[in-house]
Amino acid sequence: MAKAAPKNQATSTTPPEGYTVLARRYRPGGFSDLIGQEAISQVLTNAIKHNRVAHAYLFTGARGVGKTSAARILAKALNCEKGSSVTPCGVCSICTAIATGEDVDVLEIDGASNRGIDEVREIRNNVQYRPSRSRYKIYIIDEVHMLTGPAFNALLKTLEEPPSHVKFIFATTEVQKIPITILSRCQRFDFSSIGTKQIAAHLQEITVKEGLEAEPEAIELIARRAGGSMRDAQSLLDQALSFSNGKITRDEVHRLIGAVDENHIMDLAEAILTGESSKVLELMDQTNSKGLQMGELIEQMISYWRDLMVYASSNQIPVDAGIATSQHDRFKKMAQGISLDTLLAGLDILSLTKIRLKATHQPRIMVEFGLIRLSRLVNLIPLQQILQLLQSGGLPAQTQTTAKQITSPPEGLKKNFLSEIDSLIEAPTTS
Repeated sequence: MAKAAPKNQATSTTPPEGYTVLARRYRPGGFSDLIGQEAISQVLTNAIKHNRVAHAYLFTGARGVGKTSAARILAKALNCEKGSSVTPCGVCSICTAIATGEDVDVLEIDGASNRGIDEVREIRNNVQYRPSRSRYKIYIIDEVHMLTGPAFNALLKTLEEPPSHVKFIFATTEVQKIPITILSRCQRFDFSSIGTKQIAAHLQEITVKEGLEAEPEAIELIARRAGGSMRDAQSLLDQALSFSNGKITRDEVHRLIGAVDENHIMDLAEAILTGESSKVLELMDQTNSKGLQMGELIEQMISYWRDLMVYASSNQIPVDAGIATSQHDRFKKMAQGISLDTLLAGLDILSLTKIRLKATHQPRIMVEFGLIRLSRLVNLIPLQQILQLLQSGGLPAQTQTTAKQITSPPEGLKKNFLSEIDSLIEAPTTS
């Protein structure tokens, strides 16, 4: 008989007391750990090496791509007890306090809840004081775009000429909302979304370190679902771990995220591309019986159609394709013989269906309507082919249609109608 796990000891399916989520445990600790942001890491490390660190930085990009992590790493690199270095030790009291957001000289401020002019005035009043134990006093303002107009104006002078011991690091997901006067006073770095393969490789490393079992297709599905966000991918992996019975499978991930199975999407696409309307409706019945969301189905169909379009244009499967590696051969076979015009028209139909879904209380009917329209595209002759046939005289001669002769109404009907009109005209009006 297997021994029970001792109390407080973690297993692959039973987290310990005080469990820390994967997104926090595997947060980047150094510039080399910033996945997908190699160029930014290189610029910042060179600035530290050559003592050319600016007084204000603006990190912009999608959620979960490393903006706040990079800000903390930069703060550690500047304030580490062992001296400014591109590789902070990560174990001294300052580094550990910065990593947990508790350092007295590195102040992390949420721009959404501290957005008024009073909060910014407090920052202005405090920047004159030197740091308590570190070389720099560093202000990390997350979601800085949430500050009000007067708050931005109050920050301008301090941001332009801050004391030498003060550094500002701003992070935002909506850079277009930040005034140009603020942007011009900062060094801006645009964080890119992380590639699916990079996310999948990192998740695979985590599963190995955690002693977890996971199917490669499940990891790949989580990575694609994350949409370029490493934090979202790690959170999904955490959820999948809680959902599974010791091994994370593709089917479990599909159920967890409410996505339609890839095989089902490909079956649906095949039925559409072969013009089998009855098969499309049959597959829609299966989709509905599983309780899957129609909006999710259309999103996946749009992604799949986009992958077909890219393949038709370049003869290469896109690197960020939402297709499992095991399905590549089937995908290539399906893509053969489809014109680019047909795919572009199909994308228009799917996009219109997505818009209409937001305004209907019968999503299934709307999706069926869109997919049946999509299946009719295969019967249409491309415009270019029609022009070529016209030029070569290949189209059949236009058949002459004779207009149906309009006959007069029967004489009796005409007389009755006219007499009724006369009676209406002659009838006396009532007051």
